[in-house]
Amino acid sequence: MTITSRCIFALCTLVATVATSGCSATKMLVNEWSNPAYTSRSFNRVLVGGMGGSPSIRRNFEDEFVAQLRAAGVDGLPSYRYSPEDEKLDEGKLKQAAQEAGADAVIIARSVSVEQKTEVSPSYYPSPAFGIFGRNVSAAWYGLYGVPSVYRYDVYTSETTLYDVGKNEVVWTGTLKTTAPDNPNTAIKSYVQTVIKSLNEKNLLGGGRLR
Repeated sequence: MTITSRCIFALCTLVATVATSGCSATKMLVNEWSNPAYTSRSFNRVLVGGMGGSPSIRRNFEDEFVAQLRAAGVDGLPSYRYSPEDEKLDEGKLKQAAQEAGADAVIIARSVSVEQKTEVSPSYYPSPAFGIFGRNVSAAWYGLYGVPSVYRYDVYTSETTLYDVGKNEVVWTGTLKTTAPDNPNTAIKSYVQTVIKSLNEKNLLGGGRLR
């Protein structure tokens, strides 16, 4: 898979769990920054844009964000309703769409990079050893090591940013690392939950005010 195709694939791999056995779990939110001017701010109408991925992935991603925003008392809007799905999205177009939709903020998610990881683990053939209670009780297995097994997997780095549309300022940005999921829909839900939780903890959604 080329770097370009991996980056396009990244929006459907938004989950911080193990893809298969042998891959260690990845911490999802690895870094975040908040604008110090926004100690508490209520955004009531937020446009969501997922940059990259297939139209179906983009729809699922934006719909999940909208659903969780509305559950938090915020009017969420998917960007696919305001821009053609065959049109390449960029930050400027999403901000323009947010203004046209009457949104006071926009959330933009984008893929940043893809890094291939390799893990090597020993493989072994079991050989029995027996304890003092006999063959059928307290049997242990010790490894006779064979050829090591090699497991390769991709780690996707993505960035999600919250913008104040009226002031054209970055309010919050988070860097997330994920690995390929077994279930893309579950992965998207987990990703969105992580972002919404952080925004809520910083009082950037639902009832705050700018100080």
